[in-house]
Amino acid sequence: MSEQKVTLQVTGMTCAACSARIEKVVSKMDGVETANVNLTMARATVTFDENKLQAGDIIQRIVRLGFGASELAEEGTDNASEKLWRRQVALFIFSAVLSLPFLIGMFEMFGATLLPDFLMNPWVMLAMATPVQFVAGYSFYVGGYKALRNKSANMDVLVALGTSAAYFYSLWLILRGEEHVYFETSMIIITLILLGKIFEQLAKTRTSDAIKKLMHMQAKTARVVRGGVELEVKIEEVVLGDVVVVRPGEKIPVDGSVLDGQSSIDESMLTGESIPIDKKPGDPVYGATLNKNGALSFRAEKVGQDTALAQIIRVVEEAQGSKAPIQRMSDVISGIFVPIVVGIAVLTFVVWYFLVDGGLQDALTIALMNATAVLVIACPCALGLATPTSIMVGTGKGAENGILFKGGEHLENLQKVSVILLDKTGTITKGQPTVTDVVLLSDQFHSEQDLLLLAASAEKRSEHPLATAIVKAGASLGEVQDPEEFEAITGRGVRAVAQGRKLLIGTRRLMQEAGIDYAAATEGLARLESDGKTVMILSVDGQVSGLLAVADTVKESSQAAIAELKGMGLKVVMITGDNHKTAQAIAAQVGVDEVLAEVLPEEKADAVKRYKSAGQRVAMVGDGINDAPALAMADVGIAVGTGADVAIEAADVTLMGAELEGVARAVRLSKATIRNIRQNLFWALAYNVVGIPIAAAGLLSPWVAGAAMAFSSVSVVINALRLKRVNIDA
Repeated sequence: MSEQKVTLQVTGMTCAACSARIEKVVSKMDGVETANVNLTMARATVTFDENKLQAGDIIQRIVRLGFGASELAEEGTDNASEKLWRRQVALFIFSAVLSLPFLIGMFEMFGATLLPDFLMNPWVMLAMATPVQFVAGYSFYVGGYKALRNKSANMDVLVALGTSAAYFYSLWLILRGEEHVYFETSMIIITLILLGKIFEQLAKTRTSDAIKKLMHMQAKTARVVRGGVELEVKIEEVVLGDVVVVRPGEKIPVDGSVLDGQSSIDESMLTGESIPIDKKPGDPVYGATLNKNGALSFRAEKVGQDTALAQIIRVVEEAQGSKAPIQRMSDVISGIFVPIVVGIAVLTFVVWYFLVDGGLQDALTIALMNATAVLVIACPCALGLATPTSIMVGTGKGAENGILFKGGEHLENLQKVSVILLDKTGTITKGQPTVTDVVLLSDQFHSEQDLLLLAASAEKRSEHPLATAIVKAGASLGEVQDPEEFEAITGRGVRAVAQGRKLLIGTRRLMQEAGIDYAAATEGLARLESDGKTVMILSVDGQVSGLLAVADTVKESSQAAIAELKGMGLKVVMITGDNHKTAQAIAAQVGVDEVLAEVLPEEKADAVKRYKSAGQRVAMVGDGINDAPALAMADVGIAVGTGADVAIEAADVTLMGAELEGVARAVRLSKATIRNIRQNLFWALAYNVVGIPIAAAGLLSPWVAGAAMAFSSVSVVINALRLKRVNIDA
């Protein structure tokens, strides 16, 4: 199978029934793995096997359903959206101008005569109502026809049925010579629904503000050195390898590594952390961050769509277009809602015509008006918008705070977790250990420095953080030579031949497996480990020769962040490859509920599995690389990153900052978003559940039902926008 993913711009969707219909049909195509249609963003994301079909086949299938579809292209999308928006506004103005006299005419029921008599002539009313019905209301007929042709029903069906009933009934009355007609009902319903769509669109554009803000953060130009000359070029013209110069107060244009200079850089737009980060030669810098107080020159290493900012935008866009599990409920309801409503409307008509007002002169009028009110009040627009609008605002707010959710499902799942497993190194601690103690245990060496230099030589080819600390300490004493042989033993240590001597550096288990007696090291091990240090036994030529102790400092915010998580009722567990004494010493500093020590990297996933088997919902927090299996096994994998692309790709949620407090903020945002979705679903359903019986009882005028239906969608979007003001810091 050759898996491909395509994002399509879909036009013509008016309610959740449309998006559910497209999703259902596309999902059943042979070769389609997943299909996700987002009503709010008017997008469909489809994963498919390109050996079985192409993106064009999917587009054709959507078009045959009666909708428009094309591969997403940003510039073309903007132009098409702008054109559609202008047409929507023009139709509303056209409809409002023709409907206004009839709205004013309604004041006559209160005794006020505000219109000239000729406007009340039925034939004049017919002339004004006809263009509203068939020009402004044309899209409802088209949408309704396409839906019915594909054996489904949507909001357009209800609007077209309701307004047509009022229009053609009035036409019939005119032909019979009647004076009292009901054109104002159909005209005002159409006008109000068009107005509601405009308000809805205005509110929806604010839900995607986060993406626009991120895009606008990028610098427009860059100052590069070419041929010894400093040139200012457009950011699109920066190429890999360019030396870029940045002055104090300027934005970093692209990603790279510092070549010269020192400065502090505000990376809050990436990480959400407000404290500037000091940069020196060799340190990474990221595009769109702000250079504070020093001049820097750096080499461009990532440009265009490869920069961290571009990746963040891509992740947020995909998350906003994804669907949370909670939305399935509204999709199911929307799929069966319209046929049920049509049935209720028919029943309403029958009851009012034959039973309630049977025999009365106005029976037909009353039955028709009440059935129309049922059709109009029942449109499931708000239900369709309830979930995607909250997901869009929630993921956008997360991105603004350095929290990247890779999908709506993760935003929903995080608030359900009951246990959080925290990897120690790089998550609770800074992940930058340093050598604190060197202990000689034999007379093979003249000094601790000789022992350390040999150990550094053995560890030179290792990429483990502890090895890095040893090599760095050795390099401060002299030249660190390459080992003749080297083997990394996962979770235990290294075996090497350096300067002609056979070395083993690592844990008790490594010594046991090699058959080396380490009794002489026992006392020193206990003493150093009780101080929370990671201690490695060093064996030379089969004899224990010394101990190397390395300490990793706990992050300043870890203790407070863990206390916050426990305050939320979560069980916090630290998981580490360190021995029990070292792990307990760190655990005592930060206050976790439980410690899992001496856990090999491949065993971390098993630990996650055990908690899940016990019925817990588990979130795993790690650095996104070594913890990958455990992150994948957890219900929610959270990578604590620093803006690196590896961290972005590694987990369900990525914290762009390095501090653990981001986990608590992510949980708060998840809880707030799901609470907001539930509010939206409640009010959307309550509106229909309450409104339909009132309309069926004859207590709701059709045009009032139209106004209520139009503004229910707006209220749902406005409620979603409240998420922007939610405080996730405490």
